[in-house]
Amino acid sequence: MIQPVILCGGAGTRLWPASRGERAKQFLPLAGPDSLFRQTLARTPAGQHFLPPVILCGAAHVALVREQLDGREARLLVEPVARNTAGAIALAAAGADAGDLLLVMPSDHLIADVPAFHAAIARASMLAQQGWLVTFGIAPDRPETGYGYIASGAPLDGEGFAVDRFVEKPPLDAAEQMLATGGFSWNAGIFLFRADAMRDALLTHCRPIFDAAVEALAAGMHDGDALYADEIAFARAPSDSIDYAVMEKHDRVAVVPVAMGWSDLGSWQAVHALAPDRDGKGNVADGDAFFHDSSGNLVRADGKRVSVVGMEDVAVIVDGDDILVLPLARAQDVREAAKARDRSLVSGT
Repeated sequence: MIQPVILCGGAGTRLWPASRGERAKQFLPLAGPDSLFRQTLARTPAGQHFLPPVILCGAAHVALVREQLDGREARLLVEPVARNTAGAIALAAAGADAGDLLLVMPSDHLIADVPAFHAAIARASMLAQQGWLVTFGIAPDRPETGYGYIASGAPLDGEGFAVDRFVEKPPLDAAEQMLATGGFSWNAGIFLFRADAMRDALLTHCRPIFDAAVEALAAGMHDGDALYADEIAFARAPSDSIDYAVMEKHDRVAVVPVAMGWSDLGSWQAVHALAPDRDGKGNVADGDAFFHDSSGNLVRADGKRVSVVGMEDVAVIVDGDDILVLPLARAQDVREAAKARDRSLVSGT
C-alpha cells in the first residue's frame, strides 16, 4: 500500500490573473473539465494499491480542498507558513509510520498516461523498499531550458538508476547536448520513499527543518480531518526545496525514468499547447470567443465576449475586471508582470 502525499500549497502565479489567492492554479480546470487537483486525486484511487491521501495545504485553501475532495477520505496537514517543499515533506514524513511508502506529488501537474505512471510507481516501490529516495525522471522530447535535469548513473536491478547528479535549468546548447547524449531526464518533483529513509536524510542534511516539523505537529491543533501545524514552531524551519535540502546531497537517490505525457502547465503557452480542443487554425477558446483572420491564439473569456482579429500566437485571459493580453512566446513573463502591476496599483502609477 502506498500513501499519496499531495503538495497543494502553491500559488501558481505564472498563470495570473486566473490563478491567484484562494483560486490557485491547482484548483482550476486548465486541461479538461476537472481541476488539476481533482485529476491528481484520481491518479491514486483508494483501494488495492493506494491509501487515502495526505494533503499539504495552507489555511487559505482548506475549504477549497475539502470541496474538491468530493467526499473522498483524506487527511489534511495545514502549513501555517510557507516553507517550500522540504518543509512540507518533513511534515509528511514526521507524521507517517516508519515503514510507510510515501508518494509525493505536486497537485498542479498534468499526466496524460496514468498507466505508465502506475508502472513507474511499481518499479520505484521496489527501490524505495530498499531505502532509496526515488525521484521520477521525465523522458525529454525536446531541449527544454525551463526544467532541471537528472543524470542517470549505474543501473539498479532493472528498476531504475542511481542518480549521478542534478543539473540546474540549462542554457539551450547544454539542453541540446544532454538530449543528444541520452541518460538525462527532466526533474518533475515527484518522489517515492520510505518515511524512515526520508527522516534519516532530513536529520543528516537539514536537521533544523525536520526538528521544526516534528515540533509543529506535536503542538498542532486538530479540526476534523485537518491538523493545523503550530505556526511558531514551523516558522523556525529554514525555507528550502527538497532538491537542495536533501536530494542533491544524499548518497542513496535513485531515478526511475518514465514517459507519461507529463507537463507542469507552467505557463499560458503550455496551457495552449496541451489544450484538447482547437479550431482549424490552432485557436483555443474557453468561453465566448470569436476569431477572425487569426491563428494560434488562446482565449479564456470568463463570461465576457472576446473577439480576436488579425492576431497570431496571443493569449487573452479575462478574470473578472482583469484582462491580460500577451504574446504566448512571452508567457514566462507573467509572474513578473503581475508583480509590477501590483506595485503600480499600490503606488498609484
